[in-house]
Amino acid sequence: MKEFETYVFDLDGTLLETLKDLAASTNYALRTHNMPEHSIEDVRMFVGNGVKKLMERAIPNGIENPQFEDVYATFRQHYLEHNLDTTKPYEGIPELLAELKARGKKLAIVSNKFYAATQELARHFFPDTIEVAIGERENIKKKPAPDTVIEALRQLGASRETAVYIGDSDVDIMTAKNCDMPCASVLWGFRDKEFLMEHGATFFVVSYFPISQHCPYNYMEECIGIGDSDAFRL
Repeated sequence: MKEFETYVFDLDGTLLETLKDLAASTNYALRTHNMPEHSIEDVRMFVGNGVKKLMERAIPNGIENPQFEDVYATFRQHYLEHNLDTTKPYEGIPELLAELKARGKKLAIVSNKFYAATQELARHFFPDTIEVAIGERENIKKKPAPDTVIEALRQLGASRETAVYIGDSDVDIMTAKNCDMPCASVLWGFRDKEFLMEHGATFFVVSYFPISQHCPYNYMEECIGIGDSDAFRL
């Protein structure tokens, strides 16, 4: 079983349950500009490529709509003010990160969420564990390009040879591939196992349980097998 020294996490749908707040801000922006709203399941399928792509999918005619920039600006402002309304870590995630940190592992977040929101959420929920948090910004290509992951590794002083990428979407699978890193696909996020397999996922994280309640080796580096198509409990 390969041992990892660095863990690079996606944010939405991987560490944080953000869907309700994303949907609320999406529909607030649409409603403000007299556009049809979407169900939370619609929004679930819109996310994964950053909030601008989310709004492109949510707005009629997407980026070609002459109101696009105004609606997008409304979304950004509302989300910055309301991104903590219902958002919370998935069960067991704080304990997982704390255990990895205690074992001397390097931890980062790489998200397609805009930079200010990524930084705010990382500081709020994971101030003592996440060392680097990178979001979407103008001077660096977003996922699935490898640039943000490479930048995170640079800031951590880490090597991709001993790193693993953890995410919940097809974008995450492509990102890991473009970085020449293994990808662990979590099954509690925005995409189901069938969808992930169709997009090249080869192994999966079913759930994480606090170490004290289960096995003494109960965290990622003990449970992930590269290239294994089975599911693992973390």
